[in-house]
Amino acid sequence: MSVDEATTRRVAHLARVRVGDDQLHPLARELSQILAFAEQLAEVDVTGVEPMTSVTPMRLKMRDDVVSDGNRRDDILANAPLTREGFFAVPKVVE
Repeated sequence: MSVDEATTRRVAHLARVRVGDDQLHPLARELSQILAFAEQLAEVDVTGVEPMTSVTPMRLKMRDDVVSDGNRRDDILANAPLTREGFFAVPKVVE
Protein backbone atom coordinates (compact mmCIF):
# COMPACT_ATOMS: atom_id res chain seq x y z
CA MET A 1 0.00 0.00 0.00
CA SER A 2 1.33 3.40 -0.93
CA VAL A 3 0.63 6.46 1.17
CA ASP A 4 0.47 9.77 -0.66
CA GLU A 5 1.18 13.23 0.73
CA ALA A 6 -2.52 14.09 1.09
CA THR A 7 -3.08 11.02 3.27
CA THR A 8 0.03 11.84 5.27
CA ARG A 9 -1.21 15.38 5.81
CA ARG A 10 -4.60 14.05 6.99
CA VAL A 11 -3.04 11.51 9.36
CA ALA A 12 -0.79 14.21 10.79
CA HIS A 13 -3.82 16.47 11.28
CA LEU A 14 -5.79 13.71 13.01
CA ALA A 15 -2.80 12.95 15.25
CA ARG A 16 -2.46 16.68 16.00
CA VAL A 17 1.15 16.61 14.76
CA ARG A 18 2.47 19.63 12.91
CA VAL A 19 4.27 18.50 9.76
CA GLY A 20 5.81 20.99 7.38
CA ASP A 21 5.31 20.69 3.62
CA ASP A 22 8.99 19.81 3.21
CA GLN A 23 8.56 16.85 5.59
CA LEU A 24 5.46 15.35 3.94
CA HIS A 25 7.24 13.39 1.19
CA PRO A 26 9.80 11.65 3.47
CA LEU A 27 7.09 10.92 6.03
CA ALA A 28 4.80 9.47 3.36
CA ARG A 29 7.64 7.21 2.20
CA GLU A 30 8.27 6.01 5.79
CA LEU A 31 4.57 5.31 6.35
CA SER A 32 4.46 3.33 3.10
CA GLN A 33 7.45 1.25 4.24
CA ILE A 34 5.79 0.55 7.59
CA LEU A 35 2.57 -0.58 5.90
CA ALA A 36 4.52 -2.73 3.44
CA PHE A 37 6.27 -4.45 6.34
CA ALA A 38 2.91 -5.04 8.07
CA GLU A 39 1.58 -6.60 4.83
CA GLN A 40 4.70 -8.79 4.66
CA LEU A 41 4.07 -9.98 8.23
CA ALA A 42 0.47 -10.84 7.36
CA GLU A 43 1.77 -13.32 4.74
CA VAL A 44 3.65 -15.41 7.33
CA ASP A 45 2.08 -18.83 7.94
CA VAL A 46 1.52 -19.16 11.70
CA THR A 47 -0.68 -22.25 11.71
CA GLY A 48 0.28 -24.51 14.57
CA VAL A 49 2.24 -21.80 16.39
CA GLU A 50 1.01 -21.24 19.93
CA PRO A 51 0.54 -17.64 21.09
CA MET A 52 3.04 -16.54 23.71
CA THR A 53 3.12 -13.86 26.34
CA SER A 54 6.89 -13.65 26.60
CA VAL A 55 9.91 -14.51 24.49
CA THR A 56 11.38 -16.49 27.37
CA PRO A 57 9.56 -19.50 28.81
CA MET A 58 8.26 -18.58 32.25
CA ARG A 59 6.12 -20.35 34.78
CA LEU A 60 4.23 -18.69 37.57
CA LYS A 61 5.29 -19.72 41.02
CA MET A 62 2.49 -21.67 42.63
CA ARG A 63 1.69 -21.70 46.32
CA ASP A 64 -0.24 -24.26 48.26
CA ASP A 65 -3.97 -23.66 48.30
CA VAL A 66 -4.46 -23.88 52.03
CA VAL A 67 -7.67 -22.90 53.77
CA SER A 68 -7.10 -20.61 56.75
CA ASP A 69 -9.49 -18.90 59.09
CA GLY A 70 -8.07 -15.47 58.28
CA ASN A 71 -8.44 -13.92 61.71
CA ARG A 72 -6.47 -10.85 60.69
CA ARG A 73 -9.09 -8.21 61.33
CA ASP A 74 -6.93 -6.22 63.74
CA ASP A 75 -3.98 -6.26 61.32
CA ILE A 76 -6.19 -5.04 58.48
CA LEU A 77 -7.90 -2.34 60.52
CA ALA A 78 -4.56 -1.07 61.90
CA ASN A 79 -4.05 1.06 58.76
CA ALA A 80 -7.57 2.49 58.68
CA PRO A 81 -7.90 6.17 59.61
CA LEU A 82 -11.11 5.49 61.56
CA THR A 83 -12.70 2.28 62.84
CA ARG A 84 -15.81 1.53 64.82
CA GLU A 85 -16.76 -1.79 66.44
CA GLY A 86 -14.32 -3.79 64.29
CA PHE A 87 -15.34 -2.19 60.97
CA PHE A 88 -14.05 0.58 58.75
CA ALA A 89 -15.78 3.86 59.60
CA VAL A 90 -16.51 6.18 56.70
CA PRO A 91 -18.25 9.55 56.56
CA LYS A 92 -21.93 9.55 55.72
CA VAL A 93 -22.48 10.52 52.08
CA VAL A 94 -26.23 9.99 51.67
CA GLU A 95 -28.73 12.05 53.60
